[in-house]
Amino acid sequence: MIRNILKGVVMGTANIIPGVSGGTMAVSMGIYDKLIHSVTHLFKEFKESLKFLIPIAIGMGIALVGLSFIIEPAFEHFPLQTNCLFIGLIVGGLPAVYKKVKGQGIKVSYIIPCLIFFAIVVGMAAIGEEEGAAADLTFSLWSVIKLFVVGIIASATMVIPGVSGSMMLLLMGYYNPIVATIKNFVTALVSFDMAGIMQGCGVLVPMGLGIVVGIFAIAKLVEIIFAKFPMQAYWAIIGLIVASPFAIFLLGEVGTITVLGVLVSVVTFAAGFVIAMKLGE
Repeated sequence: MIRNILKGVVMGTANIIPGVSGGTMAVSMGIYDKLIHSVTHLFKEFKESLKFLIPIAIGMGIALVGLSFIIEPAFEHFPLQTNCLFIGLIVGGLPAVYKKVKGQGIKVSYIIPCLIFFAIVVGMAAIGEEEGAAADLTFSLWSVIKLFVVGIIASATMVIPGVSGSMMLLLMGYYNPIVATIKNFVTALVSFDMAGIMQGCGVLVPMGLGIVVGIFAIAKLVEIIFAKFPMQAYWAIIGLIVASPFAIFLLGEVGTITVLGVLVSVVTFAAGFVIAMKLGE
């Protein structure tokens, strides 16, 4: 259970970083297939699915709440080192994915999805350097509907390896407002500020419902794709994983480059690589 909570922490951490995919981290840690199966067979295999999903959800919740306070100063003061940590986490999962296609040869039908999804991730990052229009978080029927739809879109991309849900929020103009809302909601809970709690619920509840709907919808589609086109799906994931470091650097800042900073970045990359490999065993 502790191991799955830690895997959930890694996924939650990835989902809050623009350019990093929670789905990619699930692949890196060797739980993607089981995660999709547990979601799509939740009611048929209720007990077993919950036994797997609850620790993952707890870990993701811990990461999302904790990072709403940590992520901004980490990227502000140590941008290169933080980016390299996540690149290590992503690349560390590549050997596990490669094992899925090893010995199957290389065909045009494998390379095409690899290149297409590589281009999608890099292209999204290239046009996503600046956040879109400011999000409307005032409590109204239209705002609730928009938040529900935003939740569906963001969650769908969270499930797909290599596509960053937080990047989609950034492109739609909701990333910074949502991160700030999570931070303010936690602060309000701690101080028993009912006005702040209700304000947070007005934003997070409709978006949360959209996330749940999106995850179930896309998970079934992903399961069908892996059943019918497994090799093409894994090669697409390889394209997504290889593209993710490019997306991170396109979206992120590297700060001032120093010899010490580069050395520490090598260490954080290695740490991320080892963590991904160990959690994937």
